Amino acid sequence: MKKIVLAMLLVAAITAVAQTAQAQSQATPQSSAAPAQTAPQKKEIKDPAEYNAYVGAIQQTDAAAKVSGLEAFLTQYPNSVMKEDALELLMGAYEQAGNAAKTDETAQKVLQANPCNLRALALLSFTKRAMAEAGQNAAQNLTEAGQYGERGLQCVQTATKPAGTSDADFDKLKKETSGIFNGAAGIAAFQTKNYPKAQQYLQAAVDADPPDVSSLRDVYPLALAYLTPPICPPPAPAGGDAAAAAAANTACSGPDKETAGLFYIARASALAQGAGKAQIAKFGASKYNKFHGSTEGWDDLLAKAATATSAQGITITQYVPPTPAQQCADLLKTKKVEEMAFAEWELCLSEGAPADVDKVWTTLKGKPLQMVAQVMSIESPKELKLAGSSDDIDAKRADIDLGFAAAIPVKDRPKEGADLQFEGTPTSYVPKPFVMTMSDGALLVKAPPKKPAATHKKAQ
Repeated sequence: MKKIVLAMLLVAAITAVAQTAQAQSQATPQSSAAPAQTAPQKKEIKDPAEYNAYVGAIQQTDAAAKVSGLEAFLTQYPNSVMKEDALELLMGAYEQAGNAAKTDETAQKVLQANPCNLRALALLSFTKRAMAEAGQNAAQNLTEAGQYGERGLQCVQTATKPAGTSDADFDKLKKETSGIFNGAAGIAAFQTKNYPKAQQYLQAAVDADPPDVSSLRDVYPLALAYLTPPICPPPAPAGGDAAAAAAANTACSGPDKETAGLFYIARASALAQGAGKAQIAKFGASKYNKFHGSTEGWDDLLAKAATATSAQGITITQYVPPTPAQQCADLLKTKKVEEMAFAEWELCLSEGAPADVDKVWTTLKGKPLQMVAQVMSIESPKELKLAGSSDDIDAKRADIDLGFAAAIPVKDRPKEGADLQFEGTPTSYVPKPFVMTMSDGALLVKAPPKKPAATHKKAQ
């Protein structure tokens, strides 16, 4: 949270630099030396009374006295060459005095004098964002913070070094204000769900921090900006539509951004305090597990993020789920076909490699099977439509067409939606949408030795 404190002190700090530069830039009445051609034109107050009023005001050390002196100067000399400078110092004096309303009002006056005044834009970017985060007219203040931030970033590119300001001080001013501008523009973009823009601005705000300083205020939304977009799909299998896969990858966040997001959510947990620390870590662990396929390595990432301030050099392997064909192949390595559930037969027969399909169907075809399925419909006294997998039961879709040699007695006919214990002999199947046709149906009084088909979700 150090950056918040630094930002709150920014106005006072840069105003002090400005006051020194402005005091140095003032020549005594009628006594200015000609500046070098490469240096900015110095401002001069040529009227002795105006000069004395200005110097007397800026030299006040008490905030209230400085406010009074500068207000009097601006009232008496509204068109002074030092108007912008005086308003800047007045803005800082009001901030020092703790008068937020007058600080904001004066910042607006500074921008009327110079629409690209970096100090006023930084103050308004910061205060509007702080007010939004405090719940004060959040939508409007956040929008305005973003507008001031983007405007400030444009002005940084064209800003001219004030007379009397050293190169080092001017570079420092641009760097510090740019951090505030990027943070405000980034959080505003995040609020409107413009995640690529939020990533760009918030990353720049985080990167602007000194190596030993990192703000939870920017790091946490940066992590969310990276993690909120959909995770990229796994690479397309060989022979797939490469162009479609490339388009899909372009439209999503990408593994590199997911890795960055996971690092910054871990970094946010390291920076957080109290209950928020554990909550952020729990959220980060769930995102890590989804991307990596397990939480292995998450604790190591948390440890790295406690000291590292950048995701540079961090690598996290993306989990790629097995294809349905691979799932079938793995099943056949661990189970006999006769021991597999109906949903697993369905998976292999509809999605398996040709050799695996042949192996499963050769084992099942023409052999009586005892199992349990749910009745979807009674087509006739000799034909039932059943669902043998949990997925199809949930979808209320028949995946078994069971035929009987003779009509089922009325007293034994099942009801739709009831579980049915039966025996049937597979004769054919349609792979997609999957339906297995069985003949020689028989109702079983006792439960068969085979357990009902288990749910076997296909990889999405």
